[in-house]
Amino acid sequence: MATGNVPTLSSESGLSRYLTEIRRFPMLEPDEEYMLAKSWREHDDRGAAHKLVTSHLRLVAKIAMGYRGYGLPMSEVVSEGNVGLMQAVKRFEPEKGFRLATYAMWWIRASIQEYILRSWSLVKMGTTANQKKLFFNLRKVKGQISALEEGDLQPDHVTEIADRLGVTEDDVVSMNRRLAGDSSLNSPLRNDAESGEWQDWLVDETPSQEAQLVKDEELDNRRAMLGEAMDVLNDRERRIFEERRLTENPMTLEELSEEFGVSRERIRQIEVRAFEKVQRAVKKAAAKQQSEVRERLEAASS
Repeated sequence: MATGNVPTLSSESGLSRYLTEIRRFPMLEPDEEYMLAKSWREHDDRGAAHKLVTSHLRLVAKIAMGYRGYGLPMSEVVSEGNVGLMQAVKRFEPEKGFRLATYAMWWIRASIQEYILRSWSLVKMGTTANQKKLFFNLRKVKGQISALEEGDLQPDHVTEIADRLGVTEDDVVSMNRRLAGDSSLNSPLRNDAESGEWQDWLVDETPSQEAQLVKDEELDNRRAMLGEAMDVLNDRERRIFEERRLTENPMTLEELSEEFGVSRERIRQIEVRAFEKVQRAVKKAAAKQQSEVRERLEAASS
C-alpha cells in the first residue's frame, strides 16, 4: 500500500529527530478519521491513507518503546510496527464503530512480536506458547513485584512470577537468565557522560488520543474479564482471593484464618484454588475473544 512520504527511522542516532518529526502530524477527530477511512476504502484515496498512517505513527512509537529491552535495534522495531500499522489501515472498516487505534494496536504488536521472535535465538530452539508468553511478560511482572535485582531471582519472586503467568518455576529461572544480558534504560548512549541515557530518548510521556484510548479500552477489557471470571468463585473463595490478590495491602494468612476459623494452610489452599479457577476462566474468555478478533481480521482481509 503506497502512502506517500512516511518518515522513516534509519538508525538509532536518528531516533530523537524521528520522534520530533512524527509529532508534527496532527491527530484526527473521530469524524475526520471516519471520512478518511471511507475515502480510502471506497475510492482508493492514497492521500487519505497517508493521513491515516501518519496520524498514528506516534502510537507505533509508543508501542515499540515497550519492546526496547530486547536488545534489538529500535529503528527496526519501529519499522516493523509501521508495517503492522499499514496493514491495519489497509483492512480497517470504519463502519464497525471503533477507532483505528483500537484496531491497529493488534496489528502493530503482532508485527513487532513476530519480528522479535524471528530475531531471538531462543525461539529458534523451539519455544512453547507458555515460554513465548513468559518471554514478553517477564519484565513487566518483575517490575510489578519490585524484583529488579541483577542476577538470579529470589525464590519467592520466582514462585510469584510462575503463579501470575501460569508457567513453571524452572521456566521463570531459565528465561530470566536468558534475558539477563538486556541493557538498562539508565545505561549511557555512548561512553561519555554527556551523551545522556537511553531513557532520555523515550516518547513524550504525554499520552496521545490514540494511546490513551487503547490504554483505557485495555483496562476496561481486563476488568470485565476478571469480573466475569470471579463469578466461578463461591463467597469464601471470592473474599480470600480479593483480600490476597486484588488489594494494595493484602491481609495475612493469619488474619484470614482467624476470620474464617480455619488454619493458615487451609487459607493458602483456598487462595491457590481460587486463583487457579479464576486463571482458567480468564484464559477461556481471552481465547474466545482472540478467536473473535481473528475471525474479524480474516473477514476484513477476504
